[in-house]
Amino acid sequence: MPRHNKAHYDYQLSARDQWRVLMRLIRYTFPFKWMIAAAFGMLAISTAASVATPYIVKVFIDDYLTPRHFPQHEIIWLVVIFIAIELVGAITTYINIYMFQNFAFKIIQQLRIDAFDKIGNLGMKYFDEVPSGSIVSRLTNDTEAIVDMFTGVFASFLMALFTVISSFIMMFILDVRLALMALLFMPIIILVLALYRKYASLFFAEARERLSSLNAKLAESIEGIRMIQVFNQEKRLQEELAEINEEYYQYNLKTIRLDGLLLRPAIGMLSIFATVMILSYFGLLSFSSTVTAGVVYAFVQYMQRFFEPINQVSQNLNIFQQALVAANRVFALLDNDTLEPKQEAVADHLITNGKIEFKDVTFSYDGEHDVLKHITFTANPGETVALVGHTGSGKSTIINLFMRFYEFQHGEICVDGHSIKTIPKEDLKRKVGLVLQDPFIFYGTIFTNIKLYHPTMTFEQVKDAAEFVHADRFINQLPDQYNHKVVEKGSAFSSGERQLIAFARTMAIDPKILILDEATAYIDSETEEQIQDSLKVMRKGRTTLAIAHRLSTIQDADQILVLNKGEIVERGTHETLLKQKGIYYNMFLLQNGQH
Repeated sequence: MPRHNKAHYDYQLSARDQWRVLMRLIRYTFPFKWMIAAAFGMLAISTAASVATPYIVKVFIDDYLTPRHFPQHEIIWLVVIFIAIELVGAITTYINIYMFQNFAFKIIQQLRIDAFDKIGNLGMKYFDEVPSGSIVSRLTNDTEAIVDMFTGVFASFLMALFTVISSFIMMFILDVRLALMALLFMPIIILVLALYRKYASLFFAEARERLSSLNAKLAESIEGIRMIQVFNQEKRLQEELAEINEEYYQYNLKTIRLDGLLLRPAIGMLSIFATVMILSYFGLLSFSSTVTAGVVYAFVQYMQRFFEPINQVSQNLNIFQQALVAANRVFALLDNDTLEPKQEAVADHLITNGKIEFKDVTFSYDGEHDVLKHITFTANPGETVALVGHTGSGKSTIINLFMRFYEFQHGEICVDGHSIKTIPKEDLKRKVGLVLQDPFIFYGTIFTNIKLYHPTMTFEQVKDAAEFVHADRFINQLPDQYNHKVVEKGSAFSSGERQLIAFARTMAIDPKILILDEATAYIDSETEEQIQDSLKVMRKGRTTLAIAHRLSTIQDADQILVLNKGEIVERGTHETLLKQKGIYYNMFLLQNGQH
């Protein structure tokens, strides 16, 4: 299946889309409503303290400093009140910031859990189309960007809202006409912020997509570093990475230019004009009436408190835009409907004997080109059915459908007379054992890799499974034996040793049906000889579907199916197929050096 470097979602958000994403993020705050309410209370107190101090200074200037009247007792009380208000403001600001940080991390914690749970339920088609690095980017970089929104933007926006409203109230108390004049700046500020939102959303969406591509390319390069070095592909990968990195840099540069034009400089200029307006107004007013220095000071302070929060919010708009784009990417993952096939489970449809039936199964990955065409065969309980054929003939697809990795629409697959779609998922996973040609080994120990954290499996069962497949021969030679540490993907083991661990893992659950996907393809001849006898014992009493590359490993199969371009073109035992002198006969001669 093809893999695309760019995910198939459009992340350029309209104003309506941004509002939808924001509302969905806010819904994640509902479980923490009491914490948020407390944070709001602290925010209201700290804001009240902030707007109270200029008025106290105004009182000091007009009532004591200007008339040079300094009664000791009143001055001390005024200083005490000023210090107390500042202290209360500092404490409530600390508590407010702590609470916002706390629930922000709790929200992202839940969001990451939801996203990871979703990944576990996605179908294989999704992973065929989206690079793993892009998926990792959504669970790490994108969720981290959302944290910044809650801890930075959300808190600063609420603080700005409280401060702006309270500052306006105080300005109206001091001078109604001047407060109304200050309102004239609001449409200009709204226009500047609207222009910023329009262009920043586009730039951040593109930058986020480039970051995802960058992570995907890095993950691919690290995973395939051996092949890169073997085939001397370092320079090509460096050039591809540099190209993506340059695109990421350019889009970030565009956002910086936009920030430099429409954020602090623009709001700062408006603040300067407002200050000039205030001073001009009071200057003209002084010709006809008395203007106190305290009122001028307080009004300038409140005007600055009006613009400074807007300035801070505008500075955080870039974080806000990044967060919305990032959140949309995470929600696109959560909303993806490429789910693993659902089981319409019937409680008594359990696997008892292991009889497998494919009835006229036709399947296509893309809905246009059939990779399987009218596949029909039966594997009776205890029988081994081998699938052979050239690359692309459909062998692995048959296994993928039987393992329920993909949904099929045409035909039917039955186990013990029941549709595989009605067998409970737990029973299907417990009764079917799968061994791949390139097994995945988890970080941990040999014991945990065989047990796979099965809740009731004992050490003796793990040991018996390892002995059954002769994996104990190399395990017992290790310093810590079953507690030997396994590095990422088991890279310290040989291919044969990893496969033996996979065999032991499969046999530890004692499956009724065994699926072998070219299980001996990467094993050396000496190791293959050691496990061939074990494979025969493993298959005894179990229905087995075996994809085989080496025909020598399936000559004793009860039935061999030869596939070509998605169709079964030959079927029979090893001897009967040789007598037909068809595709299987030619494959056998070729592998034995007789062709």
